[in-house]
Amino acid sequence: MRALLATSIGVTCATALTLPLAAPAPAAPARTPVAQAPAAPVEPAGSTQSLPLRPLTDAVPRTTGEPTESLDPEAARGLLRRDAHRFSLVGVIWDDADTELHGNVQVRTRATGTTRWSGWQSLETHNTDHAADSGSPERESGTVRGSTAPLWVGDSDGVEVRVRSESAGPRSGAAPLPAGLRVELVDPGDDAEEPHADDTVTPSAAAPSAGTATPATATQPATAAATPATATEPSTAAQPGALPASAGLTMAAAESSAVNADLAPLGATEISALSKAESEEQAVVGAGAKPFIGPRPRIVTRKGWGADESLRERAFAYTSTVKAAFVHHSATGNNYTCAQAPSVLRGIYRYHVKSSGWRDFGYNFAVDKCGNIYEGRAGGVSKAVLGAHTLGFNTNSMGIAVLGTYSSKNPPAAAVTAIAKLTAWKLGLFGRNPKGKVTLVSGGSGKYKKGAKAKLNVISGHRDGFATECPGIRLYKKLGTARTSSAKLQGR
Repeated sequence: MRALLATSIGVTCATALTLPLAAPAPAAPARTPVAQAPAAPVEPAGSTQSLPLRPLTDAVPRTTGEPTESLDPEAARGLLRRDAHRFSLVGVIWDDADTELHGNVQVRTRATGTTRWSGWQSLETHNTDHAADSGSPERESGTVRGSTAPLWVGDSDGVEVRVRSESAGPRSGAAPLPAGLRVELVDPGDDAEEPHADDTVTPSAAAPSAGTATPATATQPATAAATPATATEPSTAAQPGALPASAGLTMAAAESSAVNADLAPLGATEISALSKAESEEQAVVGAGAKPFIGPRPRIVTRKGWGADESLRERAFAYTSTVKAAFVHHSATGNNYTCAQAPSVLRGIYRYHVKSSGWRDFGYNFAVDKCGNIYEGRAGGVSKAVLGAHTLGFNTNSMGIAVLGTYSSKNPPAAAVTAIAKLTAWKLGLFGRNPKGKVTLVSGGSGKYKKGAKAKLNVISGHRDGFATECPGIRLYKKLGTARTSSAKLQGR
């Protein structure tokens, strides 16, 4: 079903209709306008260095202890060891999003302020399956580029890169690498974005009051009886006393927060947990229907992890409902602390938007190794937000990325528990049984041709919808546990 785009025009326009009416004031003498001092420039929350990869024509070692060989310049590119501005996340991109990189991509980095270099680390090259569906506005925007999965390397100021085709070697006929190869060095920034003085709104002017009508554009969760979702604007009622009147948000940040304003105060850094009874009471359910909605877990909002809302597209994209949850691993490596998770998210977000050319963060939610749950793509955590996470099956689904790589390492129990908690609540809002099956129509993927009907678990791994290793075999084997726990949390 065609996704729905909802702009924030309704939120902004409704503001003018809901301002409190004050008693008429006595006429005051006209005052001469006073010029305001220009707003001080604000340092961007993060940055990206994009460096071209050149042919590697010098003799390089095949593996440790083996003789060197001369590489075909069309099959080997890289970047010689060099200094760089500080960065913490690395990825490689190329011009054509429809071209696969059949080869190996490795990087080594130097810890900031030291002479200590890491060993060679490999990047996941088969990343096209984490993307918007073919034919979607996001995919056809003309901005999307091919990309590896990003890798979190920690605070670094030096880099070296080598990319080799699968058939690279002294023999001719090696498969060429994609055109336009570049390494992206991402600095996630230190903190949340700060508002510019000329682009701020106060909480009272950012969202309409309860009961204010707004244009019907977005989607609501289905009832517990799984009735179809209707196209209605999400509630954006401001919470009384949400923030002091002096507190300001950029307009983009206010819009991102306003779509969650029925769950938390405007500008909140987290959405608090609720009990099962409270979650069911808050949800809209059909008359006489028994809701199977798990307790709402604590969710760190985009403001909470410091998303720079000026990076994403301003409109929100929605789908009709949420029938399934696809679990992923981010393939960014496991060398991060839970305190660093917000920085990892800001790095991935910047890489998805600025480097890969996507409209926003690809996943709907993220989970760190400590079990913290984070809001992903903007549009509202309780809404059916259209993501870019499972090629061919982004419609009517949600994507959850566990930060880390779980091909050979077991996921922490806290992360698996967080998957169960999140799906028990979110799938429950749309009347889905976590232990059930669902039939989805493919938009075209490497496993199901376009239009094919796929019968999948309501909680599936990415590999169930696409021929991929994601979410890593170790995490994939834990999904049965997550399904059972999720269903129990729903009261099934």
